[in-house]
Amino acid sequence: MIVDIRTYTCHAQKLADWVALYKELGWPVQKRHLGKCRGWYVTAEGKLNTVIHIWEYDSQADREARRGAMLQDPGWQEFAAKSKALGAFVSQENSLARPSDFYLADISG
Repeated sequence: MIVDIRTYTCHAQKLADWVALYKELGWPVQKRHLGKCRGWYVTAEGKLNTVIHIWEYDSQADREARRGAMLQDPGWQEFAAKSKALGAFVSQENSLARPSDFYLADISG
């Protein structure tokens, strides 16, 4: 198992508009293709105007296949075009992580 931790920093004036756009167009497509969302957050303190979401995959190959299918989806292409036109992003960061052995043992029962 791996997790993809995605962090987006938005312009303060555009965060709410981007979240609304994502909720309407992006979220349904990502749920359909990526499946296992383990968290979707907007910061309340600290580095503001930040969106963090975490997706779980069986492997890197699983991630690549799921994301590849999503990128081909016309619904995702519509969302991406509208997101780009909105111009909400300042930066994006991705991290891939794997769980520790003691965590896996704990969640496996």
